[in-house]
Amino acid sequence: MVRCKIRYEGELHCELEHESSGARVSTDAPLDNHGKGTSFSPTDLMCSATAACMTTIMGIYAQEHQLDLQGMWIDVTKEMSSNPRRIARITVELHVPLPADSPHVVALEECAKGSPAMHSLNPDIEVPLIWHWEG
Repeated sequence: MVRCKIRYEGELHCELEHESSGARVSTDAPLDNHGKGTSFSPTDLMCSATAACMTTIMGIYAQEHQLDLQGMWIDVTKEMSSNPRRIARITVELHVPLPADSPHVVALEECAKGSPAMHSLNPDIEVPLIWHWEG
């Protein structure tokens, strides 16, 4: 079990603390929703965390198969709907330092699609994955 503490600091700003490590992250409401946009919004973190989860699961696969994915990067774009206000689409572009003909391509794609965060998202959220094999 993981425990986090969230402290509301006023003016739509929160401080999040990961209890076991002490790591901290701040959030702020976005400019288009009454905030100052000084940090990640909670929905920005959700989208970024989804991509980080994909990366982590792919990294576990890479370690198990002696692959070097160092330098892999992901570009995440969040699109909101207005009625109701929610995340409608998370476009994920994965830049992987392996060639497109690598025997690990299918397995790595399945790792991303099958990550715990992907399984936790509302099925109404569209999550297109765009792969760039750059090895």
